[in-house]
Amino acid sequence: MPTVPLLKLKCLTCEALARVVYLCAARSPHVVDVELLKIGLHSDPDALRARLQEKIEAASSEAYDAVVMAYGLCGKATHGLTAHAIPVVIPRAHDCITLFLGARTRYQEQFTNHPGTYWYVQDYIERTHGEDAMSVGGLSLGVGTETENMRAVYDEYVAKYGKDNADYLMEVMGAWQQHYNRAAYIDMGVGDGAAVCLETQAVAARRGWTFERLTGDLVLIRRLLDGDWATAATGDDFLILAPGQQIEMSYDESVVRIRN
Repeated sequence: MPTVPLLKLKCLTCEALARVVYLCAARSPHVVDVELLKIGLHSDPDALRARLQEKIEAASSEAYDAVVMAYGLCGKATHGLTAHAIPVVIPRAHDCITLFLGARTRYQEQFTNHPGTYWYVQDYIERTHGEDAMSVGGLSLGVGTETENMRAVYDEYVAKYGKDNADYLMEVMGAWQQHYNRAAYIDMGVGDGAAVCLETQAVAARRGWTFERLTGDLVLIRRLLDGDWATAATGDDFLILAPGQQIEMSYDESVVRIRN
Protein backbone atom coordinates (compact mmCIF):
# COMPACT_ATOMS: atom_id res chain seq x y z
CA MET A 1 0.00 0.00 0.00
CA PRO A 2 1.59 3.33 -1.06
CA THR A 3 2.59 5.78 1.65
CA VAL A 4 0.78 9.12 1.59
CA PRO A 5 3.34 11.97 1.53
CA LEU A 6 3.24 13.96 4.76
CA LEU A 7 2.09 17.52 4.15
CA LYS A 8 2.40 20.58 6.33
CA LEU A 9 -0.84 22.55 5.98
CA LYS A 10 -1.89 25.96 7.26
CA CYS A 11 -5.64 26.01 7.87
CA LEU A 12 -7.39 29.37 7.99
CA THR A 13 -10.90 29.23 9.38
CA CYS A 14 -13.62 31.15 11.16
CA GLU A 15 -14.32 30.73 14.88
CA ALA A 16 -17.74 29.36 13.94
CA LEU A 17 -16.04 26.14 12.84
CA ALA A 18 -13.52 25.87 15.68
CA ARG A 19 -14.53 22.55 17.23
CA VAL A 20 -15.03 20.67 13.97
CA VAL A 21 -11.84 22.00 12.39
CA TYR A 22 -9.74 21.15 15.45
CA LEU A 23 -11.23 17.64 15.49
CA CYS A 24 -10.51 17.03 11.81
CA ALA A 25 -7.02 18.50 12.18
CA ALA A 26 -6.30 16.09 15.04
CA ARG A 27 -7.39 13.14 12.90
CA SER A 28 -5.60 14.24 9.73
CA PRO A 29 -2.64 12.19 8.51
CA HIS A 30 -0.85 15.49 7.88
CA VAL A 31 0.61 18.22 10.07
CA VAL A 32 -2.08 20.90 10.31
CA ASP A 33 -1.66 24.29 11.98
CA VAL A 34 -5.03 25.94 12.58
CA GLU A 35 -5.54 29.70 12.81
CA LEU A 36 -8.94 31.07 13.83
CA LEU A 37 -10.24 34.42 12.63
CA LYS A 38 -12.97 36.34 14.46
CA ILE A 39 -16.58 35.75 13.44
CA GLY A 40 -17.22 39.49 13.46
CA LEU A 41 -14.94 40.02 10.46
CA HIS A 42 -17.81 38.77 8.26
CA SER A 43 -19.57 42.09 8.82
CA ASP A 44 -16.96 43.71 6.57
CA PRO A 45 -16.11 41.35 3.66
CA ASP A 46 -13.39 43.67 2.36
CA ALA A 47 -11.64 43.69 5.74
CA LEU A 48 -11.93 39.91 6.02
CA ARG A 49 -10.49 39.50 2.52
CA ALA A 50 -7.53 41.72 3.39
CA ARG A 51 -6.87 39.76 6.59
CA LEU A 52 -7.07 36.42 4.79
CA GLN A 53 -4.69 37.64 2.07
CA GLU A 54 -2.19 38.66 4.74
CA LYS A 55 -2.41 35.21 6.30
CA ILE A 56 -1.98 33.48 2.93
CA GLU A 57 1.16 35.46 2.18
CA ALA A 58 2.58 34.91 5.67
CA ALA A 59 2.04 31.14 5.41
CA SER A 60 3.93 31.05 2.12
CA SER A 61 7.12 32.00 3.90
CA GLU A 62 6.76 29.50 6.74
CA ALA A 63 7.56 26.22 4.93
CA TYR A 64 3.97 25.06 4.44
CA ASP A 65 2.98 22.91 1.48
CA ALA A 66 -0.44 24.54 1.08
CA VAL A 67 -2.96 26.87 2.68
CA VAL A 68 -6.35 25.20 3.20
CA MET A 69 -9.29 27.47 3.91
CA ALA A 70 -12.32 26.28 5.87
CA TYR A 71 -14.32 29.15 4.43
CA GLY A 72 -16.92 29.53 1.76
CA LEU A 73 -17.49 32.50 -0.52
CA CYS A 74 -18.88 34.23 2.60
CA GLY A 75 -20.46 37.37 1.21
CA LYS A 76 -17.71 37.54 -1.45
CA ALA A 77 -15.06 37.86 1.28
CA THR A 78 -12.92 35.22 -0.46
CA HIS A 79 -13.56 36.59 -3.96
CA GLY A 80 -10.27 38.08 -5.17
CA LEU A 81 -7.92 36.17 -2.86
CA THR A 82 -4.65 35.25 -4.57
CA ALA A 83 -2.34 32.32 -3.92
CA HIS A 84 1.17 33.49 -3.15
CA ALA A 85 4.14 31.09 -3.24
CA ILE A 86 2.20 27.91 -2.37
CA PRO A 87 -1.19 26.46 -3.42
CA VAL A 88 -4.42 27.59 -1.76
CA VAL A 89 -7.37 25.19 -1.44
CA ILE A 90 -10.94 26.30 -0.71
CA PRO A 91 -14.23 24.34 -0.73
CA ARG A 92 -16.78 25.21 -3.38
CA ALA A 93 -19.25 26.59 -0.85
CA HIS A 94 -21.39 29.68 -0.54
CA ASP A 95 -20.87 29.91 3.21
CA CYS A 96 -20.21 27.83 6.31
CA ILE A 97 -23.66 26.22 6.20
CA THR A 98 -22.42 24.10 3.28
CA LEU A 99 -19.44 23.04 5.39
CA PHE A 100 -21.69 22.09 8.30
CA LEU A 101 -24.09 20.15 6.05
CA GLY A 102 -21.27 18.45 4.15
CA ALA A 103 -22.33 19.00 0.53
CA ARG A 104 -23.40 21.67 -1.95
CA THR A 105 -26.34 19.50 -2.98
CA ARG A 106 -27.62 19.37 0.59
CA TYR A 107 -27.17 23.13 0.95
CA GLN A 108 -29.09 23.74 -2.28
CA GLU A 109 -31.90 21.46 -1.15
CA GLN A 110 -32.22 23.45 2.08
CA PHE A 111 -32.05 26.79 0.27
CA THR A 112 -34.76 25.70 -2.18
CA ASN A 113 -37.14 24.04 0.27
CA HIS A 114 -36.53 26.16 3.40
CA PRO A 115 -35.20 29.59 2.38
CA GLY A 116 -36.57 31.25 5.52
CA THR A 117 -34.25 29.47 7.93
CA TYR A 118 -32.06 30.74 10.72
CA TRP A 119 -29.33 28.24 11.54
CA TYR A 120 -27.90 27.56 14.97
CA VAL A 121 -24.58 25.79 15.53
CA GLN A 122 -22.79 25.24 18.84
CA ASP A 123 -19.52 27.02 18.04
CA TYR A 124 -21.25 30.05 16.58
CA ILE A 125 -23.41 30.54 19.66
CA GLU A 126 -20.58 29.84 22.11
CA ARG A 127 -18.36 32.42 20.44
CA THR A 128 -20.96 35.15 19.94
CA HIS A 129 -21.99 35.91 23.51
CA GLY A 130 -23.99 32.73 24.18
CA GLU A 131 -27.53 33.64 25.25
CA ASP A 132 -27.20 37.10 23.71
CA ALA A 133 -26.56 35.48 20.32
CA MET A 134 -29.74 33.42 20.70
CA SER A 135 -31.68 36.65 21.30
CA VAL A 136 -30.34 38.18 18.10
CA GLY A 137 -30.40 35.23 15.76
CA GLY A 138 -28.24 32.60 14.12
CA LEU A 139 -26.82 32.16 10.67
CA SER A 140 -29.03 32.64 7.62
CA LEU A 141 -28.64 31.24 4.13
CA GLY A 142 -27.45 33.85 1.71
CA VAL A 143 -27.01 36.57 4.34
CA GLY A 144 -23.50 37.78 5.01
CA THR A 145 -23.86 40.71 7.40
CA GLU A 146 -27.42 40.84 8.74
CA THR A 147 -26.74 38.94 11.96
CA GLU A 148 -23.66 41.00 12.76
CA ASN A 149 -25.60 44.24 12.21
CA MET A 150 -28.45 43.06 14.43
CA ARG A 151 -25.97 42.07 17.12
CA ALA A 152 -24.52 45.59 17.07
CA VAL A 153 -28.01 47.01 17.61
CA TYR A 154 -28.64 44.50 20.39
CA ASP A 155 -25.37 45.34 22.15
CA GLU A 156 -26.25 49.03 21.98
CA TYR A 157 -29.65 48.34 23.54
CA VAL A 158 -28.09 46.25 26.32
CA ALA A 159 -25.73 49.10 27.14
CA LYS A 160 -28.53 51.67 27.16
CA TYR A 161 -31.50 49.76 28.60
CA GLY A 162 -30.24 46.51 30.16
CA LYS A 163 -30.52 42.95 28.90
CA ASP A 164 -34.22 42.29 29.66
CA ASN A 165 -35.33 45.47 27.89
CA ALA A 166 -32.95 44.78 25.01
CA ASP A 167 -34.46 41.30 24.54
CA TYR A 168 -37.94 42.80 24.50
CA LEU A 169 -37.00 45.51 22.00
CA MET A 170 -35.42 42.99 19.65
CA GLU A 171 -38.60 40.93 19.73
CA VAL A 172 -40.92 43.85 18.99
CA MET A 173 -38.55 45.12 16.31
CA GLY A 174 -39.35 41.96 14.41
CA ALA A 175 -39.37 43.35 10.86
CA TRP A 176 -36.05 41.64 10.15
CA GLN A 177 -37.70 38.28 10.91
CA GLN A 178 -40.65 38.58 8.54
CA HIS A 179 -39.20 36.33 5.90
CA TYR A 180 -38.04 33.64 8.35
CA ASN A 181 -40.19 30.75 9.54
CA ARG A 182 -37.81 28.03 10.72
CA ALA A 183 -35.05 27.65 13.28
CA ALA A 184 -32.70 24.77 12.53
CA TYR A 185 -30.03 23.36 14.81
CA ILE A 186 -27.17 21.52 13.12
CA ASP A 187 -25.78 18.82 15.39
CA MET A 188 -22.15 18.24 14.41
CA GLY A 189 -21.66 15.52 17.02
CA VAL A 190 -18.72 17.38 18.55
CA GLY A 191 -19.05 18.49 22.16
CA ASP A 192 -22.27 18.78 24.13
CA GLY A 193 -24.63 21.00 22.16
CA ALA A 194 -27.78 20.04 24.06
CA ALA A 195 -28.22 23.48 25.63
CA VAL A 196 -27.94 25.25 22.26
CA CYS A 197 -30.39 22.79 20.72
CA LEU A 198 -32.93 23.38 23.50
CA GLU A 199 -32.52 27.14 23.24
CA THR A 200 -33.03 26.94 19.47
CA GLN A 201 -36.33 25.17 20.13
CA ALA A 202 -37.29 27.91 22.56
CA VAL A 203 -36.45 30.61 20.01
CA ALA A 204 -38.61 28.85 17.41
CA ALA A 205 -41.54 28.59 19.83
CA ARG A 206 -41.24 32.23 20.88
CA ARG A 207 -41.21 33.47 17.30
CA GLY A 208 -43.84 31.09 15.97
CA TRP A 209 -41.34 29.29 13.75
CA THR A 210 -40.99 25.59 13.12
CA PHE A 211 -37.98 23.85 14.64
CA GLU A 212 -35.81 21.20 13.06
CA ARG A 213 -32.68 19.40 14.20
CA LEU A 214 -30.38 18.25 11.41
CA THR A 215 -27.36 16.01 11.61
CA GLY A 216 -24.22 17.71 10.36
CA ASP A 217 -21.56 16.06 8.23
CA LEU A 218 -17.81 16.56 8.64
CA VAL A 219 -16.94 15.16 5.22
CA LEU A 220 -15.91 18.41 3.50
CA ILE A 221 -13.81 19.66 6.40
CA ARG A 222 -12.26 16.23 6.88
CA ARG A 223 -11.35 15.96 3.20
CA LEU A 224 -9.96 19.50 3.22
CA LEU A 225 -7.59 18.70 6.08
CA ASP A 226 -6.79 15.18 4.84
CA GLY A 227 -5.50 16.55 1.54
CA ASP A 228 -8.29 14.73 -0.33
CA TRP A 229 -9.05 17.59 -2.66
CA ALA A 230 -10.10 15.85 -5.86
CA THR A 231 -11.23 12.26 -6.38
CA ALA A 232 -13.35 10.61 -9.03
CA ALA A 233 -15.65 9.18 -6.37
CA THR A 234 -16.62 12.48 -4.78
CA GLY A 235 -16.31 14.94 -7.64
CA ASP A 236 -14.86 18.42 -7.73
CA ASP A 237 -15.66 19.84 -4.29
CA PHE A 238 -12.60 22.07 -3.96
CA LEU A 239 -10.92 24.84 -5.90
CA ILE A 240 -7.13 24.52 -5.97
CA LEU A 241 -5.17 27.67 -6.76
CA ALA A 242 -1.61 27.45 -8.01
CA PRO A 243 0.75 30.29 -6.98
CA GLY A 244 -0.34 33.53 -8.62
CA GLN A 245 -3.90 32.39 -9.36
CA GLN A 246 -6.91 34.23 -7.96
CA ILE A 247 -10.34 33.17 -6.68
CA GLU A 248 -13.34 34.51 -8.56
CA MET A 249 -17.05 34.08 -7.91
CA SER A 250 -18.46 31.90 -10.70
CA TYR A 251 -22.21 32.70 -10.45
CA ASP A 252 -23.07 29.05 -11.08
CA GLU A 253 -23.19 25.76 -9.18
CA SER A 254 -19.40 25.60 -8.94
CA VAL A 255 -19.56 28.75 -6.70
CA VAL A 256 -15.92 29.78 -7.25
CA ARG A 257 -13.40 29.49 -10.08
CA ILE A 258 -9.92 30.63 -11.07
CA ARG A 259 -9.90 34.11 -12.59
CA ASN A 260 -8.72 34.10 -16.19
